[in-house]
Formats: sequence, structure tokens, C-alpha cells
Amino acid sequence: MSGAAHGPLILGIESSCDETAAAVVECGRRVLSNVVASQLDTHGKYGGVVPELASREHLRAIVPVVREALAQAGAAPPDLSAVAVTEGPGLVGSLLVGITYAKSLCLVRGLPLIAVNHVEGHIHAVAMEAGEALEFPALALVVSGGHTHLFEVREGFRYRLLGKTRDDAAGEAFDKVAKLLGFGYPGGPVIDCLAPYGDPRGVRFPFSKMKGNALDFSFSGLKTAVLRWTEQRDLGAEIEARKQLLRQATRPTVEQWLTVTPRETRDALASFQRVVIEELLRHITAAAEEIGARSVIVSGGVACNQGLRKAAASALPLPVFFPAVTLSTDNAAMIAAAAFPKLGRREFADFTLAAKANLTLA
Repeated sequence: MSGAAHGPLILGIESSCDETAAAVVECGRRVLSNVVASQLDTHGKYGGVVPELASREHLRAIVPVVREALAQAGAAPPDLSAVAVTEGPGLVGSLLVGITYAKSLCLVRGLPLIAVNHVEGHIHAVAMEAGEALEFPALALVVSGGHTHLFEVREGFRYRLLGKTRDDAAGEAFDKVAKLLGFGYPGGPVIDCLAPYGDPRGVRFPFSKMKGNALDFSFSGLKTAVLRWTEQRDLGAEIEARKQLLRQATRPTVEQWLTVTPRETRDALASFQRVVIEELLRHITAAAEEIGARSVIVSGGVACNQGLRKAAASALPLPVFFPAVTLSTDNAAMIAAAAFPKLGRREFADFTLAAKANLTLA
């Protein structure tokens, strides 16, 4: 691409948790490459992300992932206008790998360094695709394994936090319930696949009752209710059957899961998912009304959930924007997209940039 006419190219780097990702995005919109190295097989056997292992895997993957992203984009470092990197929130050791690599590349190539909040990246995963159709003020729900946050998004991508989870994130609740019932990690996608085979009103699980900010979330009570439901039944044999299936097939098919998941358990999964989705939609509706939202953004890993996508499309009275599935989970294209407005404002970081595990957006 060197010498060819093109708009500003930003190399995005994301390493906040257990995916090593790099992407090249033109003008904050056109994705030229989007490479993700997953650590799912590394952490799956432990039932969750092991921070030290995540850092080691990032160290192994960062160089080849960036090289592949540049190669797929047909770009070289001299073509870049800037390098954007996630500074937080996330696992400190994981963040440091991406930040250190980005600093080194910028230092050697004389490129500007742009620090990006991971949560803002998820919002831009939607904005980069929605374009002019996204009207402000917008209501954004960022919902994943680590986040369940509601933001007011105003013109120029200015943010105000409206509500957040007080305990488990929605995606975390999905994964913990799946692990409890022997579906392995990550379990959210498995619940989503099996929920259509159960009765969403077959088990009465509770909705949260919040004191204080009514726009805050809580999923710990729901998770505890599933635990109690499990303890009241003799599920040992079927849970062991599912664990055995996982030992035989790393990623079982829906048909395989159905052979080891009786109807009663499928009803529980469907009912659990229904309560989570209704909680999310209830909060979206209330928050959108409060701020006079003209559109709704739903992003983050849980935005992949097909039940949520269908329910939001039919239940919400406003235009609702979801990212493509490939941009819902952690990726670097969203980091590069979020950096584009900062490039125009020349909001550059210096080489003292540090990892911020608990970085907030608003």
C-alpha cells in the first residue's frame, strides 16, 4: 500500500483479557484487517481465564498477530497514521503486553500513540458500522463477561454513566451458570444455543430488586437461584455426562449437547436466559426514556446472544444497533475505530502510558 492514496490508517492492538488482536482500519470505518488469536483452548480446561497464562500467550502471539494484520491489509508501518492500544480496563499483565509492543513500534517508527478505553471500543464497534444512521443522544449498553454498563452517548462521543452492575456482569453470570451445570467455559454461547429447546417460563427465577439507582444491575441473586435449583435435584449423573462430552469433543455440537441435557435442565437454561434478557431490556427502556434517546447501541460479547438480538429488535421502540458478531467479542478493529476521533483531535499518549486495570469511561 506504500505510495497508494488512502485515508488515515490506524493499527489497533487489543490485549485486555484472553484475545490477542490487531487490526488496520481506514478513516475509522473501513476494516482492512481484523486478526484475533483466541486463548479459549488454553483457559477452557481451568473453567475461566488464568491471568498468568493469558500474559504468556499474549507474549507468544503479539508479533505474529500484528504482522498478519498488516499483511492482510496490504500495509506497512510507513503507511500508518497512528497506533492505537487498549490501556484498560482489563488484566494488568495482559494489557502490558499490548501497550509495550505499541510503544516500541511507535518509538521505532516515529508514530503517534493513542490510548483507548476498552469499553469505548465496544461502543465504536457499533458506531463504525452504523455510521450516519446512529442518532444522538444514544443509549449504549456494553454487556460482556466483565462489563454490564449503561451510558448516555452524546454527539462527539461524550459519555455519561447511567448504571452498572453491582456484582456479576451478565456475561459472567452466563458463564458461572454454565460451569455449575457442567457446560464448560465459556458457557454463554452454549446456553444461547440450548435455550430455544427449553420452555423460557418453565422455571420461575427471580428478577432483581434494586435499592438506590434503579438503572444499576444485579445478577448475583439470579445466579444463586440457579444454584439452589441445582442443589434441589439429583443432577450429578447428567453433569458428569456433559463433562465427559467435553473431554471427548472440545466444542460439542448442539445435537451432542441435547443428548446429555434433559428437558428439565433445558427449561432452566431457557428461563435463566429469559430473565437476563428481560432485565437488560427493562433497563434499556427506562434509561432511554430518561435521556430521550434517539437510538440504542448494544455491544460486548453478550451482544452475540441471538435471544437478546431477537428480543431487542421486537421489544424496543427505538432503532437498535448491534455490531457484527465478529466485532461483538474483543477485537482490535474497535480499538482502531475509537482512536480515529482522537487522531483528529491529536489526543496522543506519551511513552509513560501504563496499564489501568480499573479504568472507567465516565
